[in-house]
Amino acid sequence: MKFSPQTAWPFAVIPLVVLFDQVTKWLILAETRLNGLACLSDGRLCGRIEVPGPVDLSMVWNRGMSYGLFQADGLMRWVLAGVMAAIAIGFFLWLLRAEGRFLRLSLALVVGGAIGNLIDRVRFGAVVDFVDVNELTFGYFPWVFNVADAAITIGALLLFVDQFLLSRPKQANSLKQG
Repeated sequence: MKFSPQTAWPFAVIPLVVLFDQVTKWLILAETRLNGLACLSDGRLCGRIEVPGPVDLSMVWNRGMSYGLFQADGLMRWVLAGVMAAIAIGFFLWLLRAEGRFLRLSLALVVGGAIGNLIDRVRFGAVVDFVDVNELTFGYFPWVFNVADAAITIGALLLFVDQFLLSRPKQANSLKQG
């Protein structure tokens, strides 16, 4: 990829995602009603604030990956951090070669989210999760998540759309022309 203002914008998305993620987590940890830092070692729901609308704030320490997958502690915490870093590096290298705005946006979101959660994993040994979807609004949604998880999920969905829905017409046209 040649760097120009038209192609460099995804590299601005990454730090914006990280910044938004880390600022929201800092605000959650600063909220005394959520008791975030005091309950770091228990692994329980720290505190909850009901908010009007579709989500509540529930402070949870996630010792796994996105949405609580692959819970790890002790030495495995560092193994998980290494895996997360390797995935972020892999997606970043893909981003360096990526063509197309949609693909670059999806990869930048995944990389930014991975870095945001990796910062927590290194700092605390767990990730700050706090967005709790209100069951009355959307039905049963058992996961508490954060901005980084949302960026990773949106990026993965966009990547799926790009690779499997948008690429098929391009592939079909190249087969017809070839």
